[in-house]
Amino acid sequence: MIGIRNMFNGTTLGKDRTFTDGSLNVVTLNNDSSWFDTLTGRIGYAFAPSWLLYGQGGVAWFNQGVNLRVTTPGGLTTYDFGNFDRTRTGWTAGGGVEWMFARGWSAFLEGNYMDFGDNSHTVFGAGLGGACGAVGGCIFDTHAKAVTVLVGVNYRFGWGKAPY
Repeated sequence: MIGIRNMFNGTTLGKDRTFTDGSLNVVTLNNDSSWFDTLTGRIGYAFAPSWLLYGQGGVAWFNQGVNLRVTTPGGLTTYDFGNFDRTRTGWTAGGGVEWMFARGWSAFLEGNYMDFGDNSHTVFGAGLGGACGAVGGCIFDTHAKAVTVLVGVNYRFGWGKAPY
């Protein structure tokens, strides 16, 4: 089997991080994603009349939103830098197995890994003092990745022919 698949998914992926910089400012990052999309090439082998083993790989897109807040030592002042939203591009690889359990019907189990690489971010904040208020600002690095597991049932319409 050789094919191409595009899969668009809505999601509520998210992760929050809180850390203290060198000036004792408390930095809070709220990461979230509302969707991801993959376009993959697929290759598979039917190793029995009703079993298919396949692998796939290709490009992935990911909507990432970040909300950044910095609170000065002692909680005296909070700077809310707001939401930053962007689409990131990366790669995906995975594979699965599919079993035809009745004429036209199959069930599958699939796993995929998506990687969107490293990104370096710099925050400048007048009044924050220390590292964030300095010429270089506060620098932090992120690495976005995701793993999906899909379980499903397919029905193949014959459209005038008997499906499988």
